[in-house]
Amino acid sequence: MDIIGRAAELFGNSPMLRMAGSNISFIECNREAQAIAKSLCRRGVHAGDIVAIAATNSGEMLLLLLGLLKAGIIAAPLNYRFPQHLLNKTLEKLRPRLVVTSNQEKFSAVSTTTLASILDDTAPGKESGTTLEDNTNTAAPPESGTVKGMSRSVTIIHSSGSSGEAKAALHSFANHWYNALGSNENIPFGAGDCWLLSLPLYHIGGYSLLFRSLISGGALAIAEPDESLAHCMMNFPLTHLSLVPTQLYRLLASQKNTTLLRKLKAVLLGGSAAPKSLIEEALRQHIPLYLSYGSTEMASQIATTPAPITAIQQSSGLLLPYRELSIANDGELLVKGPCLFQGYLRGGLIQPQTDNDGWFHTADIGSLSEKGEVTVLGRKDNMFISGGENIHPEEIEKALMMIDGVLEAVVVAVSDDEYGQRPVAFIQSIEEEKPDEQAIIEAMHTMVGKLKTPIRFFPVRQWVTLPGSQKSDRAWYQKEASAPSRPPLEP
Repeated sequence: MDIIGRAAELFGNSPMLRMAGSNISFIECNREAQAIAKSLCRRGVHAGDIVAIAATNSGEMLLLLLGLLKAGIIAAPLNYRFPQHLLNKTLEKLRPRLVVTSNQEKFSAVSTTTLASILDDTAPGKESGTTLEDNTNTAAPPESGTVKGMSRSVTIIHSSGSSGEAKAALHSFANHWYNALGSNENIPFGAGDCWLLSLPLYHIGGYSLLFRSLISGGALAIAEPDESLAHCMMNFPLTHLSLVPTQLYRLLASQKNTTLLRKLKAVLLGGSAAPKSLIEEALRQHIPLYLSYGSTEMASQIATTPAPITAIQQSSGLLLPYRELSIANDGELLVKGPCLFQGYLRGGLIQPQTDNDGWFHTADIGSLSEKGEVTVLGRKDNMFISGGENIHPEEIEKALMMIDGVLEAVVVAVSDDEYGQRPVAFIQSIEEEKPDEQAIIEAMHTMVGKLKTPIRFFPVRQWVTLPGSQKSDRAWYQKEASAPSRPPLEP
């Protein structure tokens, strides 16, 4: 299926990409994608090959992704913030036919070119000798199970590596298509709308916007490098925005930003648990806030609230269409359906990750209500045992963030002679609202009980995160908490 040609026929001259000072229509994107596909063909890159990309978000990168999609080439956007040795290690595992960068950076034993070189190669007069078939008029209706090419591999997106290892998740066309359909059915996004590309394209939450746009006709806004979210909200006609809690917290600090947020159709919040104070402020300011739970393996969203929330809630919303979810005996969330990825790419081979019944084990612990509400308690691999009871650090973290003044928290376990293991907490507080330790202890006793109340609290001003990620490095905090020379809590 030529989804780009289909979008050009359906949405024509409507803008698909909005950038500072210029727009590119769906028709123009289709034309550019075809030219890029032919350029790649002339370079010896063909359908089924892998092209790795190490570049920041830009209009040029989005056009490249469209060209790869048009040509049937597998796109593998990489975290360009990784140090050189980690990128080289990733490329050794991927074995791409070509690496595209935003500068002249070279990688060992890999053919490398730049975005500028590819786009320059699409100029008029440089298209002779290509044998790529022009399929811009072969758009087919999206009939389930009958569209040609739905099973073909489209992307390799690396997971954020909660366990410390980023895994190469291989997605098919159908995975992205059905995830976007379910998302758009829940949060309408179409012609006249504009969604800011606020997440990197190497992240599933960033790439997934491409399919939502192509299916529905909504535009994507692309900021200049290092342009602030506040500046983007003023300079683009935004209707939709994806944020993580830290981003929302910073935006709500300004009344001007709050006024702009209030005018949006949807603010999708995900990535990690949000503190009670943040949600309360968003509600007080009448921000159209949607909560979400998703994963790389399911091509983005799994569950999302069906409407902007009106009160504090524990669940991440309702299971979206084209997804299935089940709860294992130990509380692990199992998922399957047309959104589920093809498997991890290892040693050039696809390794499916489903059990005999087709379920993918997410390693998330949670629950599913009769109404289809999904609640996530924490990660199975983070769980520890204290006094014979299973303890999920995320449950304690959520409780800590319900306390006024606590902005964010990370809980890890330390050895204890009596209980085996006990929780300790690293917390970041709002300075002017910083609660004292005794107030935290009393609040935690009420919310989660004495066994789950951390025995020590360490202040944090800036979090240590996994390389290229916004997720806290739990292994680092585990090591810090277990060090015998830990400094005392700051007064």
